[in-house]
Amino acid sequence: MPTVRLDLGDPQGHRLAVTIEVEAPRPHLCLRLPAWTPGSYLIRDYVRHLEGLEVLCAGMPCPIRRLGPASWQVDLAGRIGEPLEIHYQLMATELSVRTCHLDGDHGFFALAAVVLEVEGERWSPHRLEIHQPPDWQAFVPLPQDGDGAWLARDFDQLIDTPLELGPHRCDRFAVAGVPHRWVTWEGGAGPSDWLQRHCPTLLADVQATAEACCRLMGSLAPATADYLFILHLLDGGYGGLEHDDSCVLVYGRASLQTAAGYRKFLQLVAHEYLHQWNVRRLRPAELTPIDYHQAVPVPSLWFAEGITSYFDQFLPLTAGLSTEMDLLTDLGQDLSRYLLTPGRQVQSLRESSQEAWVKLYRADAYAGDSQVSYYLKGAVIALVLDLHLRRQGSALSVVIRQLWQHLGRWGRGYQESDLLAAFAAEASDLDSLLPHWLEDHGDPDLAGYLVDVGLKLVAQPAQSAWLGLTVKAEPSGLLLQRVHRHGPAEQAGLAVGDELLAVDGERLSQADTLKTGWTPGQSRELLFCRRGRVRSCQLTATPPEVEAWRLDIDPEAGAHALERRRQWLSLLPA
Repeated sequence: MPTVRLDLGDPQGHRLAVTIEVEAPRPHLCLRLPAWTPGSYLIRDYVRHLEGLEVLCAGMPCPIRRLGPASWQVDLAGRIGEPLEIHYQLMATELSVRTCHLDGDHGFFALAAVVLEVEGERWSPHRLEIHQPPDWQAFVPLPQDGDGAWLARDFDQLIDTPLELGPHRCDRFAVAGVPHRWVTWEGGAGPSDWLQRHCPTLLADVQATAEACCRLMGSLAPATADYLFILHLLDGGYGGLEHDDSCVLVYGRASLQTAAGYRKFLQLVAHEYLHQWNVRRLRPAELTPIDYHQAVPVPSLWFAEGITSYFDQFLPLTAGLSTEMDLLTDLGQDLSRYLLTPGRQVQSLRESSQEAWVKLYRADAYAGDSQVSYYLKGAVIALVLDLHLRRQGSALSVVIRQLWQHLGRWGRGYQESDLLAAFAAEASDLDSLLPHWLEDHGDPDLAGYLVDVGLKLVAQPAQSAWLGLTVKAEPSGLLLQRVHRHGPAEQAGLAVGDELLAVDGERLSQADTLKTGWTPGQSRELLFCRRGRVRSCQLTATPPEVEAWRLDIDPEAGAHALERRRQWLSLLPA
């Protein structure tokens, strides 16, 4: 059994010392560090933080030969069965849910970035020991042995274990009898009670949201026997990462103090918590088992993330923590973002899923015109699927429950063909419709489906002529942040990063001043600076574009549509 020892003795230097002890299994041994962490589909090259690798066998140094950027071969000179020690250090300076951060206030470690995989030991139990400052606690979603170490059934479970360490407060509650822990690091030195003072009902609301997830999945209890929430409560930020028996959340204090921000936080909780079913156990076949060392395209990420993103807005409502109008507001904002993303007509939903490794997590200033998020469009297709299934007396909740019962409970990975078959079993025409929605660059009939539940999308045109650009005021000047494809700014030859100086000889100082005084069809001289050279162009405005879409209740909807909306909002089938 490999023993992994983490020493946090140098928090001010942000350095984590790692020792792995194992018996030498063969004359030549390969060591590899994962390149990414499940749930975040980007090669992150964690090896860039590793330094000082050495291997000792029976106390003697062993020759090490590098095989690749994150792999090594160790020559053990035939000393099979003798004690082996692998030593190295990691710089932990990157604060996110998928990286490592260590300072005098806390430590957080995504173990995919920390633990070397020892050849031949992936499916062996692993033992984890942690040496930390005396006033700190370690919060670990693993069982402990009698000596205070933590035990993982194999390397995969160890890698799936996020660690939070520090003098933090830990709250406990239960969901259907299953113990849950809630640990908050509030971004400062020592424990704090900010969360308790400003959000006194948060834990009760999280518990209610978790119970709503169980009801959605038709489960009497969570899929895990023990669950850990880790929250990094910072000045700003948003994000989360799911694990089998835990999740890590990042959120901003200011957002939590608004009604909409608090609701969005509960949706984030619902999203990551629901992943213990959808993604972690009901898992794409491409991730069964996981290849930690290279990108593996997953064509069904639209289901893994899009379906989850759709349900996460409903779960606070079904938990009694938000209202129908709250949901329609939030759903309307997502539909508006989708309809205002030109990239949806360039990249299909299946392409978005398959290209996640090279596009979604590497978005640049031009991404909105060339791609669409599988989270966003996946949620839109989930809405369409739900409303389509309701025409047949079924619902999206029925399909995901069936997939859970038939595949997820047993840990069987699914192919996209399994998903298509499950949907077609509830509505036969989805056998052809769903592949079309996944592959097509056009929009599904959103308006037609929303009519079923007495809703309509209302366009909100902009108040000024369209220039096809987005700007931001910086200390250095007014900088061009985005140039819309085929828009007026692109036609004028402008590019992201240009500093806008003047229009018709009048100095520009604020973003709002650029948009004033234009009429459709009018051309004006724009003075700008690019790479230290001042240039000019003629920018011609076009008629106002749609600025946003609003999801409204149709006052003329009949009783049948109102009843369908009631059932839809409850996630119950018709």
